[in-house]
Amino acid sequence: MQPKPNIVHLPVYQPGKPVEDVKRELGLTEVIKLASNENPFGCSPKAKEAISRELENMSIYPDGAAVELTNALAKHHGVNPDQVIFGAGSDEIILMICRAFLQPGDETVMADQTFPQYKHNVTIENAKSIEVPLKEGTHDLYSMLEKVNEKTKIVWICNPNNPTGTINTADEVEWFLSKVPSHVLVVLDEAYCEYLDDPSFPDGIKLLQKYPNVVVLRTFSKIYGLASLRIGYGIGQPGVIRSINQVREPFNTSRMGQAAALAALQDVEFIAFCREENKKGLAYFRQAFEDLGLKAFPAYGNFIMVDVQRPGQEVFEALLRKGVIIRAGHKQYPTSVRITVGNAEQNAKVVAALTAVLKEIAVKV
Repeated sequence: MQPKPNIVHLPVYQPGKPVEDVKRELGLTEVIKLASNENPFGCSPKAKEAISRELENMSIYPDGAAVELTNALAKHHGVNPDQVIFGAGSDEIILMICRAFLQPGDETVMADQTFPQYKHNVTIENAKSIEVPLKEGTHDLYSMLEKVNEKTKIVWICNPNNPTGTINTADEVEWFLSKVPSHVLVVLDEAYCEYLDDPSFPDGIKLLQKYPNVVVLRTFSKIYGLASLRIGYGIGQPGVIRSINQVREPFNTSRMGQAAALAALQDVEFIAFCREENKKGLAYFRQAFEDLGLKAFPAYGNFIMVDVQRPGQEVFEALLRKGVIIRAGHKQYPTSVRITVGNAEQNAKVVAALTAVLKEIAVKV
């Protein structure tokens, strides 16, 4: 059996190393995982109650159109229901966008160090990824605009960017949108936007009316703490959403996911708590890294990327032996690691472990 030639060399996505694997492999009893940008405070109690109520309906297919959740989310964001689409995480919507709009030979523009599923799905459709180097860890929108041509179908902007955690401001994004040809789809991936209260950050949904070629991606996996239920969403103009819906698999989100998301959306107190605790965690990490003489990118999500001045993979492996899982292997930033913000106790343990590891591993010359 011969696969499509264009996927032969595609890497398989590597998630953060599971806690149980690390415990078993290294004989550890306590492991802290701050590698996958999960919410250390879990999810809303209201979401847990909604999941429990759905246990009786395990044998029944979910609502394929997620009507109740669609209506609630549309009202929440001030858009029409036909502007909303759900997926098994926002990464499935990335897949659907590529399936709906890309043909062999088409081009898409993205940063050279960003969420890897953009390039992954572009490659599957036999289209071309034009990668533009980040500028100080941030999307270089001016250089990205220069790469847009008659072959360009999609531009991907991850804001805040994963893995660097940086943002492009409202002024920067609107300037870019005003210059991009109207036939080019611009995907604003705002998976971490609920963690921000910075007035300079653009709300992509508010840009939809002025720029109909925009699709905004968001998710219930991050601040809402529903990562295991795989439920994300996209918002755009009705015609664009209809095209994406045409390639959506039936029943692609579960009954539990829909019910939990609906309940989580209504628990504004829990979201405010998570946002405030995350802000404290970021401040703690910034100060700790400064004390260690390390430089970190400005962080706006629930993670921070820091230059440890040593091979990132070596630091990852040394921390693993101490029962701490973080993220390394960033091609453009080989001496940097990405650390998810945990609770106060987890953050303190990570800093203590990192301090010890930095003493063990020589500075890269």
